[in-house]
Amino acid sequence: MRKLERQMNFAISNKGNWSSSNTRVEFNDSTNCSNVFLHGHNIATVDHATNAVKVSSCGWQTVTTKSRLNAILNDVNPSCGVYQKDWTWYLNDKLGTVPFTSGVEVNY
Repeated sequence: MRKLERQMNFAISNKGNWSSSNTRVEFNDSTNCSNVFLHGHNIATVDHATNAVKVSSCGWQTVTTKSRLNAILNDVNPSCGVYQKDWTWYLNDKLGTVPFTSGVEVNY
């Protein structure tokens, strides 16, 4: 995991605001959620109250997007991750593998 992604995860777990390079974390106190932005696109929302993560590629299925999502998922649910096979993204967790869909929610 990259240093930037460790810092991103630290901000998420501590309900803090953080920004570096093309990645930003904003904690919303009224919703108790941390929103993660990549190039201004909301790629993940971590709901601290329900222990759920909503992930999205925002239409940009890039190596960087996948890396950020995997860093977040690995931190909250180590059995879950996003991978690519034959140009198609998949979400894998302890229950199995499904095609990746933007907006899918993962519980931890």
